[in-house]
Amino acid sequence: MTKYKANIVPLNDSKIGTSAHGTATFVEDNDKLTITIEMFDTPANTEHWEHFHGFPNGKSAEIATIAQDANHDGFVDLMETESVSGTTMVPFDDAPENMDIPHDRYPVANAEGHFAYTKVVPLSKLQANFEKAFGSKELQLDKRVIYIHGVPENLDLPDTVAGMVGDFNAHVTLPIAVGKIERID
Repeated sequence: MTKYKANIVPLNDSKIGTSAHGTATFVEDNDKLTITIEMFDTPANTEHWEHFHGFPNGKSAEIATIAQDANHDGFVDLMETESVSGTTMVPFDDAPENMDIPHDRYPVANAEGHFAYTKVVPLSKLQANFEKAFGSKELQLDKRVIYIHGVPENLDLPDTVAGMVGDFNAHVTLPIAVGKIERID
């Protein structure tokens, strides 16, 4: 059994009016990956996309900070995270093993901005789809970061905040929290 944990800290909190934070744990046991994420103080009554990001070449991903705000609009948007965090890899949705990212089947925070997510994933299926997408079946969780995304549609975002993914706009993809995944034993 191999265990990983991420302490998830706020990102863009000065602009979105809440400081989202929480923890994520990942437990690999035989052919199962158990993912548990609990978040507090996220934007209430809002769907929150959540994923791990990383580099397909195995480079270690790091969390984005305000230093990644390349266009100096005060927001670190999804595109600006890529230089330090890599690309979106695996979603934490209703079926992470399918690696289907743009959709509306992610957790929704309650009125207090809390949500808890637990999913037991067939590891071999996830690894097979990961290999198709990124050329290796090794998830390398300790080289990844987790992002929590999503703000209410009525939050005023400047046009400079990029993040369109399919039919989903920057309100859906704006990062609100991030954590480095580390192996714990």
